[in-house]
Amino acid sequence: MTGPRIAIFAGSCCYAFFIATFLIPSSGLLYTASAILGFGGSLVWTGHGQYLTENSDSETMSRNSGLFWAVFQSSMFTGNLFVYFMFTDPEIDGPTRKIVFTVLTSLAIIGVAVLGLLRKPPQRLSLGEAEGVSSEDKELAMPQPQRQTGCAAAWSAFRDALSLCVSPKMLLLSLTFIYTGVGLTFFSGIYSSSIGFTEAMGEKRKSLVGLSGICIGIGEVLGGAIFGMLASRGSSVLGKCTGWPVVVIGFFVTLFAYISAFLNLPNDSPFKDTNEEAYITPSPILAMVGSLTLGFGDACYNTQIYSLLGVVYAKDSAPAFALFKFTQSVAAAVSFVYSNHIGLHGQLAILLVSMVIGTVAFVYIERRHSRTKLQSAAGESGLAESVSAEE
Repeated sequence: MTGPRIAIFAGSCCYAFFIATFLIPSSGLLYTASAILGFGGSLVWTGHGQYLTENSDSETMSRNSGLFWAVFQSSMFTGNLFVYFMFTDPEIDGPTRKIVFTVLTSLAIIGVAVLGLLRKPPQRLSLGEAEGVSSEDKELAMPQPQRQTGCAAAWSAFRDALSLCVSPKMLLLSLTFIYTGVGLTFFSGIYSSSIGFTEAMGEKRKSLVGLSGICIGIGEVLGGAIFGMLASRGSSVLGKCTGWPVVVIGFFVTLFAYISAFLNLPNDSPFKDTNEEAYITPSPILAMVGSLTLGFGDACYNTQIYSLLGVVYAKDSAPAFALFKFTQSVAAAVSFVYSNHIGLHGQLAILLVSMVIGTVAFVYIERRHSRTKLQSAAGESGLAESVSAEE
């Protein structure tokens, strides 16, 4: 209804407002800002998916998704690093807290201003590989077609989302979306806290919570940057590395993280300070390696989900990305609820099962789409050859 640029700008304002509320601590204001943040998040992520799709084609979507993810997750690395050095004392005093949130609010406002300068993407027409048309000229700018506005646009988007939601392809992909939501809860709210609650990690175990966030951020950035570069046309070392191979790599990397967490952390570590024994002597180094691999694996899944949605649902990108974030958010909310009642080992079992199912679903859909695309290209090539022979 508004277009992706306005949605992104409006949603980012909600994020800036949420951060600013920490300058004036109030439980009522915080709950209100949290609700506004949720609304803003839906605008940002749906608008981002559509904007990324409009500025990419089938050859650049994976690269652009990877580079976006690397830039986006760099905030996790820099933000945690900043807080790690600012919050060095056992207790956080008022002036220190105000400095931290003043800096974060200022950065958020600058980010909102930058997002307000996003350019309008041109409407593109694919010319294919017609004779006499170079690869650089195979996309031409076209006048922007008139869009529906107001309630008609909102109703149309809602109807499109419902039709997509019940399609077999989207139902299968929702299994992958569910895993990303459950995994998001684990690495953002459970894993690092479990490290801090494990007394065998040493006297400075609380500082490891911040370091864990930094390592997760590094893994996210590395995953997005590496596969973003490998997906580019100019990658000549390993060729293009996109789609299901990246997800399979993420599967095994994340599997290592789950196994290390199972061995390295006590079962009751998500709930409280504990001196319960783990299967091995808890190692801070292994815990940080686990954080790094969790971030890297998450980047593998998310970048390829964005890439696949942008290619498969190029004409319905807004409802497709909205369904992705909706399913992911519901799964994350449910997992936050059960994480207060299920031990670490039970949570890891749920993660493992959902990861296997989600990975199989993604590989099936991505490979089927690739085969359909190849068959379509072969059919067009055969038709062109037959026409040339008749001439």
